[in-house]
Amino acid sequence: MNNLLRTVTLLLALTLSGCGYNTLQSTDEQIRAGWSEVLNQYQRRADLIPNLVNVVKGFAAQEKDVLLGVTNARAKVGSIQATPELINDPEAFAKFQSAQGELSSALSRLLVIAENYPQLKSDANFRELQAQLEGTENRIAVARNRYIKAVQDYNVVVRSFPTNLTAMIFGYKVKPSFAVENEKEISTAPKVDFSRP
Repeated sequence: MNNLLRTVTLLLALTLSGCGYNTLQSTDEQIRAGWSEVLNQYQRRADLIPNLVNVVKGFAAQEKDVLLGVTNARAKVGSIQATPELINDPEAFAKFQSAQGELSSALSRLLVIAENYPQLKSDANFRELQAQLEGTENRIAVARNRYIKAVQDYNVVVRSFPTNLTAMIFGYKVKPSFAVENEKEISTAPKVDFSRP
């Protein structure tokens, strides 16, 4: 009886590995790991923002709208449950991306404020936070690139024959990747004009 069970288990293992089941598992795990790193970097940025806002507040009290925009965008990002299941829900994924995009935009406006406040630019705390923020943005970009590659590898397996049959049997579906909302806008090169003071 034990021999029969071992034989069936061995045949089942050979069949599943031959039909791409293990590849589906490993690529799916790469996506989960990649997504966790993306969330980790977004969390790092969210944790830095209150410090950045507080430093700027002292110098730019009249820029309340920008500071309030950053605070609201940070709160909106914090209100979204960023779980591993998010990557299986295209609607929730798009909502998460939109909130992160709003936060990036608000941070860009905040950093522009520094141009209007020479004292702020020379403040060591602000410079340190700005460097941390820039480093965080770079880490987010790297983490997103790795996630995009992991999704690409997984989606190729899910859509290729004969692994697509295995994916269909076990309920594996194509996963969403990162996209930009303003694709048309960013496809045009920015106009640089030094004629204005």
